Amino acid sequence: MNKRKIPILVGVGDVKNQSLAVKDALEPLQLMLQATELAIKDTSLPQSATSRLQASIDSISVVATWTWNYHDLPGLIGEKLGVQPKYKVLSEHGGNSPAKLFDEAARRISFGETKVAVITGGEALASLGACAAAGKMPPPGWTPPDEAARKITVSDVKRFGQRLPIHVYPLYENAFRAHRNQAIAANDQESAEVYANFVKVAEGNPLAWNHGKPAATAGDIKTIPSEWDRYLTSVDPLLMNAFNNVNLAGTCILTSTEYARELGIPKSRWIYALGGAGTDDADHFWERPDFYSAPSISRSLDAGLRVSGLTKDEIDIYDFYSCFPIVPKLACHHLGLSITSPSKPITLLGGLTSFGGAGNNYSMHALTEMTRELRKGKSRHGLVLANGGMLTHQHVVCLSTQPRKDGSPYPKNNPLPHLVEDVFCPPVDEKAEGEAVVETYTVEFNRDGTPGTGHVVGRMWNNGHRFIANHADEKALQQLASRTKEPIGRRGWVRTADDGRNLFSFEQSEKL
Repeated sequence: MNKRKIPILVGVGDVKNQSLAVKDALEPLQLMLQATELAIKDTSLPQSATSRLQASIDSISVVATWTWNYHDLPGLIGEKLGVQPKYKVLSEHGGNSPAKLFDEAARRISFGETKVAVITGGEALASLGACAAAGKMPPPGWTPPDEAARKITVSDVKRFGQRLPIHVYPLYENAFRAHRNQAIAANDQESAEVYANFVKVAEGNPLAWNHGKPAATAGDIKTIPSEWDRYLTSVDPLLMNAFNNVNLAGTCILTSTEYARELGIPKSRWIYALGGAGTDDADHFWERPDFYSAPSISRSLDAGLRVSGLTKDEIDIYDFYSCFPIVPKLACHHLGLSITSPSKPITLLGGLTSFGGAGNNYSMHALTEMTRELRKGKSRHGLVLANGGMLTHQHVVCLSTQPRKDGSPYPKNNPLPHLVEDVFCPPVDEKAEGEAVVETYTVEFNRDGTPGTGHVVGRMWNNGHRFIANHADEKALQQLASRTKEPIGRRGWVRTADDGRNLFSFEQSEKL
């Protein structure tokens, strides 16, 4: 049996195309190729050895792009690079993909199945929007789209009107707040401080989409409405939502210490992949145990640390996915870090609002930035938490300036099951009638700042079954939108309307 190899990250590259001119519109394929060329150069090899490294690429993993539908995107990248990789993969849609692809590539290298792996991803949604606005579709020079290619799918829960991240993540934010007995105003301040800290990080990152723009303060974020901000939901204003209209791409190149030595890649470029772990919570958010925790996050963090041979105290820098404040909050809470004043960095990029959402690919940039930070020598160990779906998919990877402490090989598999199933979830009633209590909630706001739709997850008073509902009347909507009186835990009544939706009110309806 061949001796297991040690996987290392030897090159990283990032590209930002901030021009919105149609003539400058580069498709995701081009951005990924540019990022890969930069990653190859980042190895610090001379030209002769660089050519050998590129010719040795036998694995190309690509994060699925939101922007454009390609036929065999990994194959197109290989063709442009002049290689025919024996391993090609296009990820499923989800922000966990960069970390998951990275972990899988490191594992293949450790088993000798891969010599040089490229993990890449990119988006050009800003250019796509500019071309559409200019009536230049398809964008000039872009690869003809493949209409049969995999497209983004969203869970179909239209009967409840709760089918987007802006509907689901706030359910967790409110439940987590109430679970901690935190007042609504205190939670508003906490979230504003978290994102103000993130904005400052992005302000100093030249790769951030908002780099060079005036940074919003906690006061700016919390003052609603303002020239900066407006409410989208009751807990997540515009400045706390992912901004996806960006043109960004990133690439990581992995190989083994053995081949790096053979090529002559300086040890100053080596960053060790220590291990990774990931799992999913139920796809349907109403089939989860509660809304103040995420077992997929806590278990991925714990297992990722364990298989990497590290404790949380040994991690010097983190990057927690941050499409909404609740994700870094849950991660900090589980690891015992302060949410507003953590002792260690919890973002290296500045979050999906200020750095840019980059579709599924945000955490690729976290991996590249963590590599650069670790190379500086001030930190030894780093951890990236990548989140996808509706707080559904999680994957953690740990990087280091040093090999695994005990000399053991890279973990032979993901230690976690695909799905968290050993938790109790209450039965769900599609049609609900009777007395009930609010488990969690959110309110979707209109563009003019008025409350639009109330979303309630509740429990039946008589048997504890769960239901999903909208507000039944204007009074219920206003009470859900209140920023002074806590809706969670309050009793009310639910009924099923003629259109099949459940409707919740704090006052008993004559129909019950």
